[in-house]
Amino acid sequence: MDTDVVVVGAGPVGLLLAAELSLAGVRPIVLERRAGPNETPKARGIGVLAAEALRRRGLGDQLDREHEKGLAALERDHGTTKTHFAWIHKVDPEAADPGRHGALIAQPALEQVLRRHLADLGVEVHHGFTVTGWEQSPTEVTLTVQTPKGERRLSAGYVVGCDGGHSTIRKLAGFGFPGTPPLMTVRYAKAEVAGRDLLPAPGRLAGGTLFHDGDMIATFDFTDDVPDRDAPLSAEELRDSVRRVASVDVAITAFQGGLRFTDQARQADTYRQGRTLLAGDAAHVHSPNGGQGLNLGLMDAMNLGWKLAATVRGQVSLLDSYTDERHPVGAAVLHNTRAQSALLRPGPHVDALRDIVSDLMDLPEVNRHLSRLLSGTAHRYPLPYSADHPLTGSHCPPLIVNHTTPLADLARSGRPLLLHPAADAIDTGGRVDQVTTASLDHADLAAVLLRPDGVIAWAAAPGEALDPPSLRQALDTWFAA
Repeated sequence: MDTDVVVVGAGPVGLLLAAELSLAGVRPIVLERRAGPNETPKARGIGVLAAEALRRRGLGDQLDREHEKGLAALERDHGTTKTHFAWIHKVDPEAADPGRHGALIAQPALEQVLRRHLADLGVEVHHGFTVTGWEQSPTEVTLTVQTPKGERRLSAGYVVGCDGGHSTIRKLAGFGFPGTPPLMTVRYAKAEVAGRDLLPAPGRLAGGTLFHDGDMIATFDFTDDVPDRDAPLSAEELRDSVRRVASVDVAITAFQGGLRFTDQARQADTYRQGRTLLAGDAAHVHSPNGGQGLNLGLMDAMNLGWKLAATVRGQVSLLDSYTDERHPVGAAVLHNTRAQSALLRPGPHVDALRDIVSDLMDLPEVNRHLSRLLSGTAHRYPLPYSADHPLTGSHCPPLIVNHTTPLADLARSGRPLLLHPAADAIDTGGRVDQVTTASLDHADLAAVLLRPDGVIAWAAAPGEALDPPSLRQALDTWFAA
């Protein structure tokens, strides 16, 4: 074979997956069909779990610098730094989990951070490489790839499609992709409007929703049918959408390009077929409402990277647990984005429902629920062994170890980590990093075993046994030699 793993797609998900594989000792080949990095302004931030994961890899300072810019931009564009549910900007992002926060970083800037991280690990991205064919056998996957120097065949032990919502890998491999068609099309562009005084105030209108401010204009259009969704957004198409949504005819000038996307919600029926896997938008597409897409995809990469590396190294095959753990998380995001689309439909009945939902969001318990829903912090993976501690299966919050050391400083290697008062006395066979702890700065934790993706595989509360059979079972389940 040419390599153990080929990662197809060098967006944020593919870049992070390749980095996680490299940290775990597997050198991937990364293919990207674009000639260079993608500078299209898409997502404007990542959620709590993804931000914490990147901080554990030493990228926190870079995220924090961009976060300050993002806060200012959010305040400017929406008049608040609160997040939204169906564009009702009342969700306090720290209401549910004080001290845990995401990072407002534009997608192009995030990709720059991840490209530098990957380059520091010595992994190159091959630009201008387009996959045109796929074959799978019980022992390998072979790709046909069009490169700047012509066609070539590339064989690998595993292939992961991180190539977006229109994933070539998903289509060639025949993954099922069921779901719901779009209710609306969103168009966002940087442009000037001649006759701006004709535009109504930003907000919900009879034909949809209109936003405009300075050189930005966007429509949420529930009434149109786009003949060619692969064609780039044009000024004329945006003008037609403004006419449908706002019932005014204005000229779009100084058009600088923009984006068109829908709220269709689809999810691969499985994230793995043999030696071919999917992650990110290749595995699930949905409305960007609530800003959950990047968080979801990056956590796919975190979940898969160490498991695939362990399988390649012949230690233990954990690949079935990838779909088992991540598919329900994706389904939950599709579920809540469908609800948000329903709340965005125009009309007096939905207007009344939005008023009630808005009032409910003023209740602290409702606000906390929506905050956890959008961040994913409430999700707990079911573990294949008895785990009574309420935090097992969840993503570990930031801890301060021994009063001074942030957890993020101990997790940069990407190895599993045991934080334990008697760590030196526990024989793990070198399978995990071990830190002797006097304090974890968390009232419910006396000891904790962390997987490389930050999930708590085992934990003990103060006063509980610190070397029970469940600890050995957790070690053998996830980190068998």
